[in-house]
Amino acid sequence: MKVLRFPLVRITIGFIAGLLLAYYLILSAELVFISLGITSLLFISTYYFAIRNPKKTTYFGITTYLLACSIGMLTQTLHTESFQKNNYTNYKNVYNKPQLIDFIISEKLKTNNYSDRYIATINQIDEKIVSGKIIVNVRKDSTVLNLEIGNCVRVKGLLIKNLPPKNPNQFDYSKYLNNKHIYAQLYTENNQITISPELEKSIWYYAARIRTKIIRNLEQNHFNKTEMNVALALILGQQQDISPEIIKDYQYAGVTHILSVSGLHVGYILIFITYILKPIPNTKRGSTIKLIAIILSLFSFAVISGFSPSVLRSVTMFSFVALGNHLRRSVNIYHTLLVSILLLLLFEPAFLFDVGFQLSYLALFFIIWLQPVLKAMWSPKQKFTIAIWNALTVSFAAQIGTLPLCLYYFHQFPVLFFVANIVIIPFLSIIMILGIIVMVLAAFDIVPMFLVQILEISIYYLNKIINAIASFESFVIRDISFNTYLLISSYLLIITAIIWLKKPNFTKLALTLISIMLLQITFIANRKNTEQQIEWIVYNVSKNSMITERSGKDVILFATDTTSNMIKNNYALTSYLVGNFASLKNKERLKNLTYFNGKKIMIIDSSGIYSKKVKPDILLITQSPKINFERLLKNTQPKLVLTDGTNYKSIQHYWKQTCVNEKIPFHSTNEKGFYKLN
Repeated sequence: MKVLRFPLVRITIGFIAGLLLAYYLILSAELVFISLGITSLLFISTYYFAIRNPKKTTYFGITTYLLACSIGMLTQTLHTESFQKNNYTNYKNVYNKPQLIDFIISEKLKTNNYSDRYIATINQIDEKIVSGKIIVNVRKDSTVLNLEIGNCVRVKGLLIKNLPPKNPNQFDYSKYLNNKHIYAQLYTENNQITISPELEKSIWYYAARIRTKIIRNLEQNHFNKTEMNVALALILGQQQDISPEIIKDYQYAGVTHILSVSGLHVGYILIFITYILKPIPNTKRGSTIKLIAIILSLFSFAVISGFSPSVLRSVTMFSFVALGNHLRRSVNIYHTLLVSILLLLLFEPAFLFDVGFQLSYLALFFIIWLQPVLKAMWSPKQKFTIAIWNALTVSFAAQIGTLPLCLYYFHQFPVLFFVANIVIIPFLSIIMILGIIVMVLAAFDIVPMFLVQILEISIYYLNKIINAIASFESFVIRDISFNTYLLISSYLLIITAIIWLKKPNFTKLALTLISIMLLQITFIANRKNTEQQIEWIVYNVSKNSMITERSGKDVILFATDTTSNMIKNNYALTSYLVGNFASLKNKERLKNLTYFNGKKIMIIDSSGIYSKKVKPDILLITQSPKINFERLLKNTQPKLVLTDGTNYKSIQHYWKQTCVNEKIPFHSTNEKGFYKLN
């Protein structure tokens, strides 16, 4: 694999290894600086040794990668905001009582049914200077209060620390926020907010003003709201206001990537800018002017679109391509890719843990590496057929490269992705070129009505086509169980197979066959491991009490509501089944007395009826029954008390205090999450 021979590849791998070590091991700053000092000394020593002994460069190579690893650890440590002394997480009692919090709105998020949501940067807590990012949730009511980017806001409220998921195998939103250095959320209402008349006029403020101006001008030209929101996502990467139905259609059709501004979109922008700059002569001065104009335009677009990882990756990479063209040098696409990765991770190592960042780089790498192999399998003669074949091979290369990661994160696969990608390319080309023109003109208040109408009609038919493809739901394979071991073995198979296809020989074929065997062994090991597991789980759900009993891959559901609709829309149950390679064998009504693994479990529901003769090991209370709790404990003498999410929080607090007084262990799923017995 020639790409691995580049020194920059191995340096990048060392740097990323350092980021991962510091992230997962949570290394102290002192240890990181000691490591950096030692590796720097070793690097300098081996460098001079290599100069004196040119044939002995192995030690210099090793210390170079160790130094890259140490720099990666340092970068991750310095960028972890919770390690900084003035971060609000280090403020005493920050999560224990309401505080007077001053913050600046920096980004608007997608709203939900209950709240308008924003990312904000804290300036002060109780007049003490602190720093750090939070999510602000402003409850929706009849009062209209539109917070804008740059608003300085004061709220008296309680910061709530990000909590892990309360049901097994669910998406860990707290980890997702922590990776973005957001460690808490604030819930407030309009009447509790005080907005300063002064605005924080940062680059984000001006970018938001430009976006607001564009939206206002499009609305004045009667751009349909549904199509306009899709246009803003396609051109500017603003997905906050797209309806869930449209996002679902794009997911089922396998074209969600076009709603996230990436290399395809930035490529269109580069073509558009290059065309505008064509009249400038290709002299030394003219070429310099073109280069500066292209780079400024690309990074201005990145700012306006919100600096998402995919946009930054594409803008950085295309900037290096433009620089290579300016210097009249052939640009090695692998080097460009690696330099963009290093630059982005040096300035923001959190991008490494961003799903969009991972998928975009994998897709681009496999397009560069695999697409020529697929393209060479057939050589059509007609131009139309060539265009279709090129589109197919690009789509297949990207899909093959990202498939294991998509299965790992999303657990579904749209079979018709290649059909959707081929069909939408003509529409997307028109929409992107026309959309860029419309957005630029709208920013200057001179957008013609007929251009807006053409763009609106194009997006309308694009949505219709995608909706038609997405309507074949049987072609969307959902709830696919896929874990880390399968992810690694799948990529090992894909990589060895591509290496063999490029230059077939016996050794490469043997490695491919070994990879296939390893993937099969992984499947068998997963199945065997699953069959050996037994567990009993109480879930944290608010309306319908729910318990699962699993023996191997067979799961029995016990619930107060066992209707088909409840099972179909039960996200907690689906996540558990997918995460454990399991299937639902049966569903039953919740019983008042059950046994599991030698434990006697009594369940008391809203009726409050129980047998005084039963002495359970575990007492589970659901549906907020009206009972004398002290008498219940005296009669049943449980070894553990459980309460699920169907109970009122106020009464659970009383039960907990009573259990503490009686020295009986107490577990509330509202506080501690699901309870597992195995």
